[in-house]
Amino acid sequence: MRLDKYLKVSRLIKRRTLAKEFADQGRVTINGKISKSSGNVGVGDILVLGFGGKIVTIKVTDVSEIVKKNDAGEMYELISSENRQQ
Repeated sequence: MRLDKYLKVSRLIKRRTLAKEFADQGRVTINGKISKSSGNVGVGDILVLGFGGKIVTIKVTDVSEIVKKNDAGEMYELISSENRQQ
């Protein structure tokens, strides 16, 4: 699944256009490599997201395109969430 679509479907980012801009700014790495919005995400991949002053690391557990509203949190496992030192 495309990175921008995964970020939207998993509800890590609310809209796909925002997810595309976010990824194209180089704020997402997949398995240690900076990825564009068109990068592929698969089960088992480690994503590191840089949200302003926060770094979130997740492990992808599901890439289904159809997800019930309450099951979006089951698409990934939170590994760590830390604030950046300024």
